[in-house]
Amino acid sequence: MIRVLLADDHVLVREGLRALLTKETDIQVVAEAGDGHDALRAARETRPDVAAMDLSMPLLNGLEAARQMAAWEQPPRVILLTVHAEDRYVLEAIRAGVRGYVLKKQAAADLVRAIREVSGGGVYLSPGISAAVVEAVRSPQTPKEEPLTAREREVLQLVAEGKTTKEIAVLLRVSVKTADAHRTRLMQKLDIHDIAGLTRYAIRHGVIQP
Repeated sequence: MIRVLLADDHVLVREGLRALLTKETDIQVVAEAGDGHDALRAARETRPDVAAMDLSMPLLNGLEAARQMAAWEQPPRVILLTVHAEDRYVLEAIRAGVRGYVLKKQAAADLVRAIREVSGGGVYLSPGISAAVVEAVRSPQTPKEEPLTAREREVLQLVAEGKTTKEIAVLLRVSVKTADAHRTRLMQKLDIHDIAGLTRYAIRHGVIQP
């Protein structure tokens, strides 16, 4: 039995995916989540074989959740669900350890196949993903270094979503002073000193969706 975590901030989408998966005798949905933080908590508690997560979730997006899971001793194999077929999104996901990339418009046809493929140790990309992406992943070239730390990317998403420093502190379980220091360091590193600029940066780099 393949144990699966479903994470998507749209309840109707989760219900549709769960209904799809419960028809399969070899797949069991063991947990659901509505944002990246909930997905991490649920994955720690239930230890699924596969985590199928929306790329664009609030508070912590699917890509960041996947990056954090990849650092665990026994991480679930991650499948990202998204509307984005652009090369840069797929490349970043695969380099973050994601094993499956499923386009939402093809999820009904692709998700079951993707779950079985990645649970067996394979990689699954929806038909329509550029062949150039596959070649780039296989390329020995060193990927461009990520300028931000995991915590800075978390703060960037929360700032871009309009959260105040106090709200960020609560969500990250740190002091207001620490949250403010993270935000200041983020602005200095990117040389962007206003919220609008950080929001544009976050959208441009796929941290949040416009």
